[in-house]
Amino acid sequence: MTTLKSRLQDDLTEAIKKRDELRSSTLRLTLSEISKEEVAGEQARELSDDEIQKVIAKEAKKRREAAEAFAKGGRAEQAQRERMEGEVLEVYLPQQLTDEELAAIVAEAVEEARAAGAEGPRAMGQVMKIVNPKVAGRAEGGRVAAAVKQRLAG
Repeated sequence: MTTLKSRLQDDLTEAIKKRDELRSSTLRLTLSEISKEEVAGEQARELSDDEIQKVIAKEAKKRREAAEAFAKGGRAEQAQRERMEGEVLEVYLPQQLTDEELAAIVAEAVEEARAAGAEGPRAMGQVMKIVNPKVAGRAEGGRVAAAVKQRLAG
């Protein structure tokens, strides 16, 4: 079984051979972030696929935020480049939940929290504790929190 890291390395080698500058630079940067993470703690260690996915998700989020910032600043070319780099990274992440799927998971969690006695806006933390493990890596935290707030308010 190949690890996510070795898949990234293989894809990088392929991108270099094909002279795909966008993919190779994006994957090179991501692998460098993974390496930084591996030596960040008390002692160097190999990251698990889940931990690597978190690094990739963080990198993809950086690209989205940078693309928005460039777009607002009237720098369409850089914004487009950031979006394209984000798309390269999306391939390595779990399929994101649709709004409907997220809403269904949130609705279920709100019912579960209510059954446990949590009501109104104060139930937010409890609902998030139920929802987060179910959506791990498939929906961004801000998106999840917004869905929970909306459901609790409604």
